[in-house]
Amino acid sequence: MVAEAAFSNPFSDERVEMDRRIVGAPDGASWSEMLGPLLEALDENIQPLGNAGAIVVERDGGVDADAVAVSILFHVFHQYMEKFDALIEEQIAAGDESCRAPFAFQCLENLVGYGFKRVEACRFVGIFYQIRRAYFFISKGLIGDSACMKRLRAQLWDNIFTHDISWYERCLWNRMEDFSTLLLGETGTGKGAAAAAIGRSGFIPFNPNAQKFEESFTRAFVSINLSQYPETLIESELFGHRKGAFTGAIDQHDGLFARCSPHGAIFLDEIGDVGVPVQIKLLQVLQERTFSPVGSHDKLRFQGRVIAATNKPIDMLRREGKFRDDFYYRLCSDLITVPPLRQRIRETPRELDQLSRHLMNRICGPDLQLPVVEVLKDSIGKNYAWPGNVRELEQAIRRIMLTGTYGGDSAAAPQKEIALSHAVEVGSLSAKELVEKYCRDLYETYGNYGEVARRTGLDWRTVKKNVASEA
Repeated sequence: MVAEAAFSNPFSDERVEMDRRIVGAPDGASWSEMLGPLLEALDENIQPLGNAGAIVVERDGGVDADAVAVSILFHVFHQYMEKFDALIEEQIAAGDESCRAPFAFQCLENLVGYGFKRVEACRFVGIFYQIRRAYFFISKGLIGDSACMKRLRAQLWDNIFTHDISWYERCLWNRMEDFSTLLLGETGTGKGAAAAAIGRSGFIPFNPNAQKFEESFTRAFVSINLSQYPETLIESELFGHRKGAFTGAIDQHDGLFARCSPHGAIFLDEIGDVGVPVQIKLLQVLQERTFSPVGSHDKLRFQGRVIAATNKPIDMLRREGKFRDDFYYRLCSDLITVPPLRQRIRETPRELDQLSRHLMNRICGPDLQLPVVEVLKDSIGKNYAWPGNVRELEQAIRRIMLTGTYGGDSAAAPQKEIALSHAVEVGSLSAKELVEKYCRDLYETYGNYGEVARRTGLDWRTVKKNVASEA
């Protein structure tokens, strides 16, 4: 049972249920409440066996032998978990120079003492560090108790470790550069935070001689907003250029792909805004893992992951010929939709309070308690559609701090969403009309029958019929 829990998604309901079964905890017990008893029960089993020299680590010795090995990994991981967490905080403060981690060397020696081969133990130390970084950046960067946010956090974890981490630790830990990701969602929803959680959580090898990890995760994630560059400069920003490659190229310039580390990831934001010629060049990078700076015939190797994002309906761009199908298929190893703020609040109304207080802590620190949330609710009402999503909410909090009020953004507000909310409030739609209108509005947002079907729980053919019906 411990081995099964160790390889499950910590953001999933299944993991909580596994932990509850192991320790016999009552329904409603939190993960933190169950972790202590779980580790105590595991220690009670491992210590006598270890003292008697009765533990034999054998990953290929059958189900029971593998379960023992995984349980040892789980046991050692939690012995050093707090030290890995402290290293993450220390590395954030230190920046791009990798910090020393003598405790990680001791962790390696502990694994060797249990019978793991040294090379294998070194790999597991790297995975331990990766697990804590993934948990840190997903849980800290994407808060909220709504069902859609819980689902998003679980999706991001699977994106980093696959849906079965036992597959990952056996054969995929050093091959994830082949798995690209496309993030979808409206502007301001937090696609950048989702991309950063993935990009800063890649595998980084541990160097036992130097007693530190090969590089800092702070430099492992590089990003670019493609919409801010004219088409003529995007290639230079992405691939770099040689001196004299074009008018104004007075020096050599390293592009984003050259600056990305072998253990890092590139985030291409607003990928839906780039033209077909740039898409073709990016497709070649994804296919061949090489690129050439502008004005050069040199082939440079790219080893990182690619994460892209767009706030435009990707299926609509493809139908209009603005986004190449072959490029799409190279980007979509995983498709993740970041939910809009109005959906989060609709599912869990208290999420507005939770997110507002989180943003306030970031803006003015945890010690200053201001009645901003109360003013916000009085200013906009409960059915405000939040067209600018989390980004708008952050600026709304700042506006209230400056002026004492916030009137919303009527110019950018999605009128159909507001009309739907009002119709629901006053009860002016039949059930059939409500379903049809909701399906049409979702389709206009996502441009994908399958995504609307997933969100509504309807068959995609039913969705298509509702979208095509008369308003």
